[in-house]
Amino acid sequence: MPDVWIGQRRYATKKARQEAVQAILGRYGLGQDVDQEDDDLLLRDLLDMHPDAAEKVGPGVDHFRIIPTPRGHHKGPEAVLVDGSKVAFSYQKCLDAPTHRQRVLAAMRTEIQPQVNAYYGRAHPPAACAGRESRKASHTLVSDQSGQPLAPDDTHVSYFRGPRFHDIAMEFVQAAGGFDAVDLDADTARGLALFTDRALAGRWHAHHQEHAVLGLLSAKENLRRPHA
Repeated sequence: MPDVWIGQRRYATKKARQEAVQAILGRYGLGQDVDQEDDDLLLRDLLDMHPDAAEKVGPGVDHFRIIPTPRGHHKGPEAVLVDGSKVAFSYQKCLDAPTHRQRVLAAMRTEIQPQVNAYYGRAHPPAACAGRESRKASHTLVSDQSGQPLAPDDTHVSYFRGPRFHDIAMEFVQAAGGFDAVDLDADTARGLALFTDRALAGRWHAHHQEHAVLGLLSAKENLRRPHA
């Protein structure tokens, strides 16, 4: 049986993955904010798996709160956005099998990960940490948002100045003929597929390189940004 995932967390079964989410809901009372970092991070990765993630995340998630489900019989998560608005979401929908649209967007992230890594300073040897070390040497390893110094193990990439990843991806997909025009190779339950058409993949790499405006933030700053 293939492993299942929430972000970088691997679970042996779908039941184990669901129980991990239910454990978070059980740790908090109704109306209580999720204040444990590990719980917060898992819920952010979970929300990214929602079929309407871009609409749910909106301007970015500030924190999560536990609320009663619509019928009031169970607990569910609510995202409190940075603009103060509140968005409830079904964690079960997040755990459903991904749609083709979700799989294409996941593949698009996988395709351009080397570009993100190059900026982030985590390229594989012989250029390991080249970007990050270069910024340290020139005293520029600071947050591109606040200007505060960043610890080497507390740097996160963000699309915080230019268009969001979702907007860049949607523009490309629409020009390519829509999601149904994008074929993917075999993937895993985690969604790590690639474009079958490597010429199309090359055009996506170039499109992302042209439009993405990346920056380094601290973990806390990054958590407050839109993640779609």
